[in-house]
This record gives sequence, structure tokens and C-alpha cells, in this order.
Amino acid sequence: MPEPSIAPYGSWASPITSDLIVASSIGVGDVQLDGAVYWLETRPQEQGRAVVVRLGSGGVPEDVTPSGFNVRSRVHDYGAGAYLVDGGIVYFCNDADQRIYRHQPGGAPVAITPPPLRPRGLRYADGILDRARGRMIWVREDHTTGAAEAVNTLVDMPLDGSRPPRVLASGNDFYAAPRLSPDGARLAWLEWHHPNMPWDGTELWVGGLTADGTVADKRKVAGGDAESVFQPEWSPDGVLHFISDRTGWWNLYRLAGDAAQPLYPLEAEFGSPQWTFRQSRYAFAAARRLVCSFSRDGATALAQIDLDTLAVTPVASDFTEISSLRADADHVYFRGAAPARFAAIVRLRLRSGEATILKSSNAAEVAPFEGYLARPEAIAFPTENGLTAYGIFYAPANRDFRAPAGELPPLIVGTHGGPTGSVSASLDWGTQYWTSRGFAVLAVNYGGSTGYGRAYRERLRGQWGVVDVDDCVNGARHLAASGRVDGKRMAIRGGSAGGYTTMCALTFRDVFATGASYYGISDLEALARDTHKFESRYLDGLIGPYPARRDLYEARSPVHFTERLQVPIAIFQGAEDAVVPPSQAEAIVAALEAKSLPCLYLSFDGEQHGFRRAPNIKRALDAELYFYALFLSRTRLIFAVEENR
Repeated sequence: MPEPSIAPYGSWASPITSDLIVASSIGVGDVQLDGAVYWLETRPQEQGRAVVVRLGSGGVPEDVTPSGFNVRSRVHDYGAGAYLVDGGIVYFCNDADQRIYRHQPGGAPVAITPPPLRPRGLRYADGILDRARGRMIWVREDHTTGAAEAVNTLVDMPLDGSRPPRVLASGNDFYAAPRLSPDGARLAWLEWHHPNMPWDGTELWVGGLTADGTVADKRKVAGGDAESVFQPEWSPDGVLHFISDRTGWWNLYRLAGDAAQPLYPLEAEFGSPQWTFRQSRYAFAAARRLVCSFSRDGATALAQIDLDTLAVTPVASDFTEISSLRADADHVYFRGAAPARFAAIVRLRLRSGEATILKSSNAAEVAPFEGYLARPEAIAFPTENGLTAYGIFYAPANRDFRAPAGELPPLIVGTHGGPTGSVSASLDWGTQYWTSRGFAVLAVNYGGSTGYGRAYRERLRGQWGVVDVDDCVNGARHLAASGRVDGKRMAIRGGSAGGYTTMCALTFRDVFATGASYYGISDLEALARDTHKFESRYLDGLIGPYPARRDLYEARSPVHFTERLQVPIAIFQGAEDAVVPPSQAEAIVAALEAKSLPCLYLSFDGEQHGFRRAPNIKRALDAELYFYALFLSRTRLIFAVEENR
């Protein structure tokens, strides 16, 4: 192997290119079992189309839903839970019209819900089968009533679409997770109300089903304004299980009479924020045996619980990120990832821990890139008020290059979205794209992130734009003070809520030399007025009630303080974004242009909140690299992006 070339950090040529990322990457998730294993694939190469895929009898994945259909729900705008399968028949929500379709093997999909009065006016998610009654039950979001907000309900519909959907539960602001008991006699579901988000407070309800399928004798069995309940499931023998954070940690419980019995008390998170539908962190391998995943210290583990003795048996696995978990008697199936593994659909044998990759989210082999991959390092660092915050640090790595003696690498601080979310240490081309070019990366799990218990999550209550910015700034300063990065060449980037943290850091602090915002928030008042129903009261908890605390909304909105901006910014926006409308980005761009500050603004037609189309993902990434080459290079070296391919 030849000696590495000497070149400044940030200018290294890398085989991890934007073409590689968009050509070989897909999204995988939403695992279901129905004799065979099914999952959902989202394909940037097909304009972001989502396809139901099945593992065929020969062990080869095969598409189930045909071209011309995009399996995606827009309930809450974030969707998920867009399909279900029973007896080989797939029922799914189609993105173009949000109607439910029935797709039998060998046939064409047939719509079984009526066309709405307005495009995408009736949206469906999180459906279940009620075979005994020949029907399905779905969450529905109705945008056709003329009300100020969409109306969310639980509805049923016959499998053949012979009558319109019928409302089963209504009156609250939000519904999720309808789950039918094995005997078909009881229905459990979650509901909650403004201003709560589902990780703040949800209620678990149970009702009996009458002869005509309506719900009677409703009663709340868990939850409230200060308790988040997650993933109710009935065991095969009819016991209701759920996850609750009543102790400060999302832990597993089952209902015993009117009491909630803990199954595996642990200072760990068995749940996750319900941004999307049909999340699953546990499943039943048998009537009296449960398989679960839980997160602690930044990594996820698997375990089996004997429901008779409550004995816990660890399940061997090297996956550190696990979601969409399903099980049968001998195997557990999930979406898994690890520091040396791309996210994939996994089948893992419970007795031996032997794992089989059914479909990877990335077609590229990892082995040829050894020597170009940075390894994650979990770090903790001091932050404001004597507290500790967390992050994952990646040092630059490229076997073909080394930096000149004495040079420290530039740092890119990554801010996750949500802000109620988190970053994991799983292998991601997006991170390796930067580190293989000589940038260090710090992904910050700032106060407010999930995975560290409710108290850590609630550090952000009333403090958004303060605590998250403090933690990102203090993480960067910690690395600079320890001599691991160049404190004069630091950037910050993020999308959505991470874009807001980015904009606040660049506006209100003098730490970062530049940054990039992807569909980020700049005007909190506009967000409170214009955003979709799901998040329309989110800011009550993060900032304060609006308009009563309008002063805080103004004080923490970068758009009102553009005179403080002194650094160049790259801004990327979806033209059809309903969560953070383009007007938010355009206001900042106008202010930067008025100040004659360098600014890059790319708006992408056809994109919503989060980019799904391969050409747009590629263009944005290449443009961001070029931007950093201009404003983070130690020598102001300008190079064409093509030289890094």
C-alpha cells in the first residue's frame, strides 16, 4: 500500500461520493409477518417511492405493490403505518390520493375507500384487521370538514369497500395504535390532546366491541398528561401489554386487573418518541414469552422475558440500533444497524444469535471501504448549570491521506431533528462522506433528546433555542479545548428542528464559521401559526403558550435578529414542505442578501419535509461540500466537487 499523501484536512479525495450514497441507499422499515416476512422500502432512485416488499420462497426479496403506487400515509404528515397484510392480501394507503387500496396477489390494486372531496383530504394510518367482522380499523385524519384543524378519529371499513368508513372513536385531538384482542372482543388504543405531544402524555383506552362492531364501555387503563404510553399490544392469550414512562423511563408493563405490573424495571428506554405510527420495540414469540429491545448508554440490546417467571434472558446481537421488531417462535425480525453495519431488515435466531440480512439499506459492501470509515466514539461533556450532555464523535479517517504536521481538523457539528429525537452510532454514509474528506464530526444528543430518560428529555421544556444551542456550542468547545479539532474552523448543520438549532447558533453565538440548514425553522411565530395539526401546539412545551408568550417566540426567532448574522450560510428547502414552509427559508435568504453575506439557497420542487429524491439529495450534498470548501478550508482552497469523486 502506498504512503498516504499529505493534504489539508477537508480536501481529501474520497471513494464515498454523493453518487454512491444516492445510487446504493434506500430506506427500510415497517416489518410485518404473514407467513412470509414483509417490509417497506423507500427508494430515492424512484423519486422517493415506497414499495411493500416480501421475502420470496427462494429467499429473494420481491416487490409486492406495483409501479404507479407509492405506499405512504400523510397522517400527522410524518405518516408510517401505511400498510398491513393478511393472508397474502396487502391493504395500503397510496400517497397520491391517500385512499386505501386492496391488492391481491396477481391482481391490480383496487381502491376501497371513497375519493375525498379534496385531494388527499382523507388520510389513513396504522390499520389492523378484524377478520371475524370482515373489516379493518384505521386511524383517519379528515381535512374535508372545513374546521380550523383536521379531525382525527378511529374508523372501520369493510374489506371490500362496500360501505363508507364508520367512526368508532372520536372527540380527542389524536388517536393511534388501535389493537384488537385475540378473541375480537376488546379494542385498545391510544389518544391524546393538545398541547401534549405523545412523548409528553398519552392515554391508553380499552373498549368492548358490540355485535355490530361499535365500541362500548370505554375506560382509561393507563396514562395521563404526565405519562407517555407507547405501543399497546395484546399477548396471544389476551393480556394487554404496553410501555410507560411513569417511573421516568419507558419500561414494559402488563395490565393485571386494574393495575399495571412492571415486567423488567430498568433505567433504560424500551420506548421511543412517536413521531410516526406503528413503532414496535417488543413482540410475542409465544403466549408466555416476549422479546424486547431497550436502549441504554447510546446502544440498544435485545432480551427475552418469560412472562410466567419474569426471568430475563439476554439475546446475543451486535446490532446497536433496533426498531420495527416482530417475532415468531424461533426468530426475531427487525430493522437493525450497528457502527459497522448499514441499517437492514434482519432475521435473528433467538437461541444462537445468528443473524441473516434479508435486505440492506445500502447495496455497497463495507469491506472495500475499510480504512475510509471513521469509528464512533461516545463522549460526555460539561454543559450549562453543572450538567452533562452527550454526543458521538468521529475523527477524520482516510487511508490515502494524512494532514500536514500540526494541523487540526475542521469540525462539523450535527444537530438532529425533532427536537425530540436522537442520533445513533450506526453506520451512515452521510457521516462518512464528511469524515473521509478530512472533517471531524460531532453528532450531539443535546438536552431534550430521547434515550436518556424523561428528565433528560424535559431539559428542553420551555428552553428550546437555549439548551440545545448551549449543548452544541459546549460540545464543540470541549473538542477544541481538548486539542482534537480546530476551534476556528467549526461548522454546524441540521435539518428541521436541527436546522432551527443551527440557525440559532449561527445568529446568537460567535462560535461557528459557517453552517447549513435543511428545511430549518427561523420564525417560531410563523411555525406556531402555519404548521400542521400534529405539531401545532408542540411549541407550548418547548417555548411557551402562544400568543401569551409572544415575547419568547420573537426573542428566539433568528429571523428577527438577522443583523447579528456575520457568517455565510447554506440553506436547502423542499418547495412543498407543509411542516416548515419555504417562507421560513426565504426570509433568512432575503436578510442575508440584504447584508451581502455569502449565501447558498437551493429549493427543490416536489420535495416535502425531508428529501426523498436521489438527484436532489446528491445536489444538496455536493453543494454543501463546496460551501465548506470555501469557508472552512485553512488555506481558502477552492476545489471542484468533481475532484472528490
